[in-house]
Amino acid sequence: MLSYLFNKITYAMLTLFGVVTVIFFLFNVLPGDPAQMMLGQNEDSSQLAIVKKKYGFDKSVSTQYLYYLNDLSPLSFHSAKSDHYTFLQANKYKATQLFTVGSITTVIKWPYLRESFTKQGKKVSLVLAETLPNTFVLAISSITIAIVIGVLLGIVSALFKDSWLDKFIQIFSTLGMSVPSFFSAILFAWFFGYVLHEFTHLEMTGSLYELDDFGEAMHIKWKNLILPAIVLGIRPLAVVIQLMRNSLLEVFSQDYIRTARAKGLSEFQIIKRHAVKNALNPVVTAISGWFASMLAGAVFVEYIFGWNGLGKEIVNALNTLDLPVIMGAVLIIALLFIIINIFVDIIYVWLDPKVKLK
Repeated sequence: MLSYLFNKITYAMLTLFGVVTVIFFLFNVLPGDPAQMMLGQNEDSSQLAIVKKKYGFDKSVSTQYLYYLNDLSPLSFHSAKSDHYTFLQANKYKATQLFTVGSITTVIKWPYLRESFTKQGKKVSLVLAETLPNTFVLAISSITIAIVIGVLLGIVSALFKDSWLDKFIQIFSTLGMSVPSFFSAILFAWFFGYVLHEFTHLEMTGSLYELDDFGEAMHIKWKNLILPAIVLGIRPLAVVIQLMRNSLLEVFSQDYIRTARAKGLSEFQIIKRHAVKNALNPVVTAISGWFASMLAGAVFVEYIFGWNGLGKEIVNALNTLDLPVIMGAVLIIALLFIIINIFVDIIYVWLDPKVKLK
């Protein structure tokens, strides 16, 4: 286990380094001057020079890249000169000093994702902390719907193979995989939030937290979760149905299932004790991939329903070229993918003891 975790952590560090490198150079070759965007109509040459020096835009791209790595690294190096970009400012870095050599101080700190260009100097970590929990709630709700309903329908479809019920479930799952999420979101928002609003009492748009009628405090509106969770769960639901059905049919053909039937076990006991657990491996793989992609933002669904999550924040950042927010969000998404993959590997071992962590 320790060897496995060490290898995974090494792989994670290399992957994150690659992601950081790609997104930094990708977004820094885009046209436009971030300093001019931050100043807007108040731009003048003196203010422009101050902003460029503050954010390191007056340096070469390679130097800016090193500064960015230094900001992200838990072990970083900082100049003693107050006008230098890497100066250890308390409002930028939460750090513990280790030692100083000449004018360079080495510290251990939390990764610094920098400040948003368009949110009046608000830290990217705070922007992500405000939006990521909403996406977690939406993603967990959606994947729960997909798992529970998908596994049940997959079992029913396998038990009644080639019947009209099986064919109906297969048509439903095929449609679920074929319809794009943005189209489903528009359709569900219009039909259930507008046409049937009198009966459903659901809104076309809305987030998890909303202001009360007096505009004084934020309150949780759980009903706003229903439509986006269903829409986001449709495609993984369809995939889970197909995988569970096919995997279960394969398991049913195994010798140990025939032995269990010969011993007189009921079909329910066979499914519960033997078949389902052994059929879940491909389902777990699919679920992990879909869950990671949901945490990546569910961009269209969040944007259409006005859900204040990571996906909507990424769209807004792309529209305003808020590069620190975009790069921070992509970095967090990559980290989540790695964590989920490690977690799924451990689940594999629990589901199938023959699988070893290597």
